[in-house]
Parts: sequence; C-alpha cells; structure tokens
Amino acid sequence: MQREAFIQQLWLDYIHHQPDIGRLRLWPVTARAEYLTLLTLNHGPWAMDALLPLLAGCGYQPRHRYAMADRGLLVTLLAAADHDAPWLVLAELQLGTLQRQPRDCLRRLVDSADTSPASLPCGGRPWPMPSWDEYRTLAEAHPLAGWLAVMGTRVHHSGFDCGHLGNDIAHLDGQLHQAGFPSDSDRHRGIFPISPLLDYRFYATHSQRLPFANGDLHRVPLGGLALVQKQVSANQERSVELLLPHHTRCELG
Repeated sequence: MQREAFIQQLWLDYIHHQPDIGRLRLWPVTARAEYLTLLTLNHGPWAMDALLPLLAGCGYQPRHRYAMADRGLLVTLLAAADHDAPWLVLAELQLGTLQRQPRDCLRRLVDSADTSPASLPCGGRPWPMPSWDEYRTLAEAHPLAGWLAVMGTRVHHSGFDCGHLGNDIAHLDGQLHQAGFPSDSDRHRGIFPISPLLDYRFYATHSQRLPFANGDLHRVPLGGLALVQKQVSANQERSVELLLPHHTRCELG
C-alpha cells in the first residue's frame, strides 16, 4: 500500500471512531499530524516484529525504540522518507506484564481472530467483541488491555505540533477547552510518559457507546488528541523525536 493511502486509511478510521476529533475546526483541516499512535500487543501476527515489515511496505522504517517496563510497553518510532509525513508511534503492550487471569483472557480473545492479510497491519479488531465483564477485568488490569480488546490494532490518538498550527500551546489549549476538551495534567494519560523537553497536553475524546458480546451497550473511552510544543525552538529534531524520555531509549535490534 502506498504511504499516502495508508495514512488516509488510518486517519479516516481514527475519526470514524472518535467523531468529535473529526468535527474540530480550530486549525486548517489540511494541517498534518506530527504523529499517529498505533497500539498493538506482542502476540501472534499483531506483534511488533511481525508488523514492522508490513509497515515498511507502507513506506515506514523504524528510527528509535523505547522500553517502558513500568508501563508494560515497548515503543518504536517510525518515519517515512517524506520529511513532512506524520511519524508513527507503534506501542506494543507486553502480555507478560499482566497478571495471569487478564493475560489468559486477552490471549484467548486474540487467538480467536480472523488473521487474514486484509486485517493487517492496522485493520481494527479482527477478534470477537469481549463481554462487558471481560472488558472490565482487562481494563482494570491495564487500560490498554481493555482498549485493545474492544478496538484492536489501530490509532489510539494523534499528536499535533503547535509549531505547525500557527498558535502556541497555551492559546490552543484554551480553544480546545472552550470546544469541550479539557486538558489532562497527567503526562502519562496519553499512554506513555512524555519527555520534559516538550510542553504537552492530552485531551481525551468523549466516550463512545459500544455493543459488547452479551448484547448490552456501555460507554468506554477510546483515545484522544495530543498537542506538543518544543521548549527549545532551535532544536533541529522534529517534536516526535523528542516525545519520549531519553532514559527509556534502547538500541534497535
């Protein structure tokens, strides 16, 4: 798949599930995201090592890798040859960090998936919807375990660089607040810790009502939107390259 078509597919799927993001008109609709955060898990064809060749076929190569044992995550940053293209932040939940019951629950669910090529690399949830009780068990064990159970491998949130949006982060934060998106002061809320080299805000989107396996409907949080701004404007790296704490960085295998 060509990179442009792949990114468009990711973006359309993202705003389909988080329509309040699609309705925002605080900056031009042509403004590109700095990065898109994809969530997956280290199991079967959804494992990072299995997805990387498929993402390479879409024009993305790994640049940096980060390990966050306290969050149960391995994160790889991927870039395209086009400098203006959004980067991908591929975050892989490590099943071994979950306790036995939720780990076995999520593994059973994923093992029942349709693993046809059309469902990869980011085709959503190819496994059955969990029951509400299963979802609560997984979400209590780790929020991303619950999220993956109901959403599959897809975009959790997008990140925008204020330097490309024409306003500073304080101004845009105020506009988002007026639009019904209060920022979260927890710098871990966007699923991983954020480097102190960036000013950062995360905005959770409104929860969506989803049908669970036993037929009942419940509202669950599905992700959000992030704003980033460099604290040192002369820095030559892109904001996404400064996103994650340096002490979590590890060598690419």
